[in-house]
Amino acid sequence: MSGLALHNYFRSSTSVRVRAALNLKGLSYEYVPLSLLKGEHASAEHLALNPSGLVPTLVTPHGPVPQSMAILELLEEVHPEPPILPQGAMARARVRSLAQIVAADIHPVNNLRILQHLEAEYGVDAAGKAAWFRKWASAGMQALETRLAAEDETGTYCHGDTISIADLCLYAQVINNARFEVDMTPYPTVQRIHDACMDVPALADAAPANQPDAV
Repeated sequence: MSGLALHNYFRSSTSVRVRAALNLKGLSYEYVPLSLLKGEHASAEHLALNPSGLVPTLVTPHGPVPQSMAILELLEEVHPEPPILPQGAMARARVRSLAQIVAADIHPVNNLRILQHLEAEYGVDAAGKAAWFRKWASAGMQALETRLAAEDETGTYCHGDTISIADLCLYAQVINNARFEVDMTPYPTVQRIHDACMDVPALADAAPANQPDAV
């Protein structure tokens, strides 16, 4: 698959996941920045690619693919090396279930449109929005910590010693946590895995601060 373009926002944790996967798999792509704060994701041009008006969207020669988790699965199917899913049905189920703690439990209630809605409709100030974020991020971090600390399959990364989709979700979320001052002290296993991920150039390069639209 060539001719890829990633429509994304530098600080979006879902965009971080996809950038990291593209880097890991050695895939070149056009970086198309969309400022969420300026509402560029709601433009008619972007809505034609992604009617949800969200990021990221990966534009391929065969059409656009919205939703980060679907993009990660597509990249794994089309470019299986290096793998970001382990071998075996149960191992893959474990990795997907860990990833979904972030992708389904933490992120949807903490993304920008939710935080903006809390402010616009309910008058929640910056401190209140940060407290909201920390509540749900901490709940997810505790679930991850409990599992990763107890399950034998945990290694250097979430599943053994190879980076998986679960790690891409975890490390991107921990980066986002820092913006809202989430205390990571109670989650040493999560923090250890995050630190291991940040030691990998492909993941470090995908971090928000290293993007061309970082401000």
